[in-house]
Amino acid sequence: MRQPSIRREAVSQQLYGLLRDRILSGDLTPGTALTTERDLSEEYGVNRHAVREAVKRLQQARLVEVSHGGRTLVRDWRQTAGLDLVVELAQSGEGPATSELARDALEMRACVGADAARLCAAHRSRETAEEIVAAAERYAQAGPDLAVLGAADVAWWRLIVQGSGNLAYLLAFNSLVSGTLSVADLPMDLRTAELLDVEAHTRLAELIANREPERAERLARDLLGRSVPARTGEASRR
Repeated sequence: MRQPSIRREAVSQQLYGLLRDRILSGDLTPGTALTTERDLSEEYGVNRHAVREAVKRLQQARLVEVSHGGRTLVRDWRQTAGLDLVVELAQSGEGPATSELARDALEMRACVGADAARLCAAHRSRETAEEIVAAAERYAQAGPDLAVLGAADVAWWRLIVQGSGNLAYLLAFNSLVSGTLSVADLPMDLRTAELLDVEAHTRLAELIANREPERAERLARDLLGRSVPARTGEASRR
């Protein structure tokens, strides 16, 4: 099979992308050994340094591993890869459909946001509580424009996630509001019910300020869950 030609800029990055996509698509199945460094160099018409760099990146992404015998074996990415691969899945067009990835991202957002609200309500400082309440008041004054509300919503949730004191949640939040698979870039009509519920935003800010973690968690989960599309078969059972 004729392989795609390699552009000369960022050769190792391009080769990494090609090999990554073959792994994500299933063309290279778990347990498959990559061809040797020399063969990959000849197959794709690149130098061996570029091959080494590309394979190193595959290892860092936990898509391949070097066995004791020196062979580079494809790993089952669903069992080994980390959250950072989600963005690459969206970029590559391989693996799950973008719509499925978007739904999964919104489900994760609901889970992270609910627990972040709980932790924030339990541990927030007075200054953080005041900032969250003030941001909710600004949100209430933002008007019905969904784009404006979307930006205000991100700023408000950032305060809550920061107030939770959980660095892993904060980094996950950063991934969810920027990059290729950004929740902020999803169609606004998907989030209309959530964004227009000004009362729920205001009430959640009050629960956090009043140190009511369980109620804050429930309300946050309900609010964020409104933007999560039903999985296949769920809508028909409702």
